[in-house]
Amino acid sequence: MKLITAVIRPSRLEEVRKSLEGLGIHGLTVTEVRGHGRQKGHTEVFRGKEYVVDLLPKIRLEIALPDEKVDQTVAAIESASKTGDIGDGKIFVVPVDECVRIRTGERGEEAL
Repeated sequence: MKLITAVIRPSRLEEVRKSLEGLGIHGLTVTEVRGHGRQKGHTEVFRGKEYVVDLLPKIRLEIALPDEKVDQTVAAIESASKTGDIGDGKIFVVPVDECVRIRTGERGEEAL
């Protein structure tokens, strides 16, 4: 099993969700986060005063999957969230040792 963590632009969330549903992936966790990488934020003017916004809003997706679905899932997230501009985000894939469904006690891939 693997855990895919993707940090994407908020404006691309619906496209990514539709792409994942097309693959039959319905279980995911979505969190609103703030951060920056190479994009490093921007400046805004509010009431005549200039402000630096260096932590930008992003969306963090977490999806636990069997190993055989990882490549197509990463490809779907990448294609649905790519704009070609700086700040498109990142995708991380890490191994998962165990998964337990609390309600039933199922373990491993059956719990996904």
